[in-house]
Amino acid sequence: MDSMKGSRTVELEIGGKTRLFDIDDPVLPDWVEEEALKSGGHPYKEKLDEEDYAKELKKLQIELVKVQFWLQATKRRVMALFEGRDAAGKGGSISAILSYMNPRSARSVALGKPTETERSQWYFQRYASHFPSGGEFVLFDRSWYNRAVVEPVMGFCTKDEYRLFMDQVPHFEKMIDQDGIHFFKFWLDIGREMQIKRFHDRRHDPLKVWKLSPMDIAALTKWDDYTDKRDRMLDKTHGKHAPWMVVKANDKRRARLNTIRHMLHHLDYDGKDKKVLGEIDDRIIGKAPDMM
Repeated sequence: MDSMKGSRTVELEIGGKTRLFDIDDPVLPDWVEEEALKSGGHPYKEKLDEEDYAKELKKLQIELVKVQFWLQATKRRVMALFEGRDAAGKGGSISAILSYMNPRSARSVALGKPTETERSQWYFQRYASHFPSGGEFVLFDRSWYNRAVVEPVMGFCTKDEYRLFMDQVPHFEKMIDQDGIHFFKFWLDIGREMQIKRFHDRRHDPLKVWKLSPMDIAALTKWDDYTDKRDRMLDKTHGKHAPWMVVKANDKRRARLNTIRHMLHHLDYDGKDKKVLGEIDDRIIGKAPDMM
């Protein structure tokens, strides 16, 4: 907690207005609270009811257990990437998916900073070492796409490294598809006010404050830079071998349900109950060209 002390007021240009925001102030500004849910073009005025969410999630989690039995029987492999701005809900979505799956063959991957040895390797090498074996279900909480957005915005890679990555990644992902891995890519999209609200919630919740880093604070003033790199990434790396699915994630409940539904609809597992899966909400999730 001591590392979070000290006022950090940032000046933000939002909607043509200059806003001052102090994350250390325990009172959330009215302009954040009022705009958070609808920010970024979110299509709903209210969050999904918590009781309805819990009922639907349980049904889908039962289907995910069926997927795991199918994977173990067929030795097929499933892999998904979860990308998005800080506080977009990547970790929560992964937790909802893995809650009732056997951790021996269903796992998440969240890599930290590369070691000196890893920095000298081919960029994709440390990620490929975590790919699923037969029967495994692997979810990446951030992935090699750090090099497409976070690293160039924050100055953690060179321009040449960024360009090389953008050239190589479509070929890399084509190989993943050709090797028979069921491969999903999700970009969880949130509005600016919602990100600010979630940062504020983390700062003032003693159980979540560890989630807030100095880099998160620095990112507050780089919204447009992140947007530019995100848009270029979605444009250049969306294709038939590895399409990007964009998820409107201001409402975490709707985002999680529709992300899981998308995966289940695209896996031909034994015992699939299509009635339980329900319809995918195309206002919440869709292919990148249709959502951005």
